[in-house]
Amino acid sequence: MASVTPADRPPLGLRERKKIKTRRAIRAATYALIEEQGYDATTIEQIADRAEVSPSTVFRYFPTKEDIVVTDAWDPVIPAELRARPRDESWADVLRHVMRTALDVSLAVEPEVTRLRSRLGVEVPAVRARMTESMAATGRLLREALAERSGLDPDSLELRVFAMSVMGGLMEVSHYWAETGHQDDVRDLVDRALDVLEHGLATGKP
Repeated sequence: MASVTPADRPPLGLRERKKIKTRRAIRAATYALIEEQGYDATTIEQIADRAEVSPSTVFRYFPTKEDIVVTDAWDPVIPAELRARPRDESWADVLRHVMRTALDVSLAVEPEVTRLRSRLGVEVPAVRARMTESMAATGRLLREALAERSGLDPDSLELRVFAMSVMGGLMEVSHYWAETGHQDDVRDLVDRALDVLEHGLATGKP
């Protein structure tokens, strides 16, 4: 089965396009303000003013300021990409392909924002806590998609452990990438993390 691409998806209606435009404006305003004055100094009122919407509109799209930073447009797309991969492909190769595809787009479309999000996850406790909470929701989406491929019960202990191990590994990749000054290619770091999950931890002994 071919990978799902934007061209394969049905065109969005006017209402949905307006929602996407508003969401993007809010996110862009938030990141610009954070770059200018820092996370703590940035208020919802300032974000609304910069995005040319009302504060209530901001809250309608994002319940908290942390959600603006944490919410990733790729979260719901990744499970769809997982489902589109060939059935005989190994889970490790599936995840490598899907994550590399998502990161290719993120780094091409908004490289500075991608780096800033990872840095805020390290530097701002509230953002880091929200990322941890969000990880559980994304993990559920992941295990549902993996359950369809494996035939396992999505609520089984094995699939829960596996999905959350993947999510935890990806979060640590993000933190490591930020803590090391974004020196490495994050896609290579994801490959390294998946290698650990696939093959186990090397002992470092000859």
